[in-house]
Amino acid sequence: MSRKLAVALFVLILLAACGPAATPAPTSVPPSPTPSSVPASPTSPSISLTDGLGRSVTLAGPAQRVVSLAPSNTEILYAVGAGAQVVGRDTFSDYPAEAKSLADVGGSMGSYDTEAIVALHPDLVLAGEINTPDLVAALEKLGLTVYYLKNPATLEDMYANLATVGSLTGHAAQAADLVSSLKARVAAVDAAIAPLNSRPTVYYELDATDPTKPYTAGPGTFVDLLIQRAGGTNVGSGLTSAYAQISLEQLVVANPQVIILGDAAYGESAQTVAARAGWSALAAVQSGQIYPFDDNLVSRPGPRLVDGLEALAKLLHPGVLK
Repeated sequence: MSRKLAVALFVLILLAACGPAATPAPTSVPPSPTPSSVPASPTSPSISLTDGLGRSVTLAGPAQRVVSLAPSNTEILYAVGAGAQVVGRDTFSDYPAEAKSLADVGGSMGSYDTEAIVALHPDLVLAGEINTPDLVAALEKLGLTVYYLKNPATLEDMYANLATVGSLTGHAAQAADLVSSLKARVAAVDAAIAPLNSRPTVYYELDATDPTKPYTAGPGTFVDLLIQRAGGTNVGSGLTSAYAQISLEQLVVANPQVIILGDAAYGESAQTVAARAGWSALAAVQSGQIYPFDDNLVSRPGPRLVDGLEALAKLLHPGVLK
């Protein structure tokens, strides 16, 4: 994926959510069920849930053929144990690895192949806030059942999304177990961070194509929420939008103690940051506290947000989290 395309995708996610990579170990994904492990629709009670657009969506039984239109949705489906029921995914869904073998129904620049989606005969299309209501309506006109999963604003909202997808796919018990394990991990981070007095200032970089005014994550993003919960202070918190540019002058004043490179996948490193004109004045550059980071852990509103929280806590407070 090109850097500009990836940044554009991140902007779409942030603008849709507007709530709130050393690579950490990924969230463990429960084994995918075999099709026979999910009750067949004729013998299952119908499922009716209200989606993120306020629509009542009814399934005759747990969905057996699911097309996912957002990377976070794909991760959630696999995490709750419904991987074997997923038959198609958007272009950007690349986790877990087995998802990449699924039929690709598009999504680049917001364009989806509706014919390919219909050809997969899904009994559920799982959309997200990266998708427009117009796309949902168009798919429904083609006779498809679409559930629009609203982006979470908090970790608690994310847990609710896991439960919803578990219910839609017949994996409510596995989703509940996953939520319990995630809550326990978050509680462990909270307990480790609570006694600490120091909260290092953090600059999280999204795009430094122009190093005099790079893009960072501002208020209302999961980056902001997770940095704070991990025991840091996000210098982007005081900006006016979720995806915002910060000037070099503002960075010098904020003087972050830690720099986290969410754009590491596009070639940014401690060396490239140190080589930027004027950046040598920053405390993080002088101390060498510049870290690559897997941005997917904090930009995709799914269960790996907890991985992102743990990874940030370990960067900001080494040795505190066991």
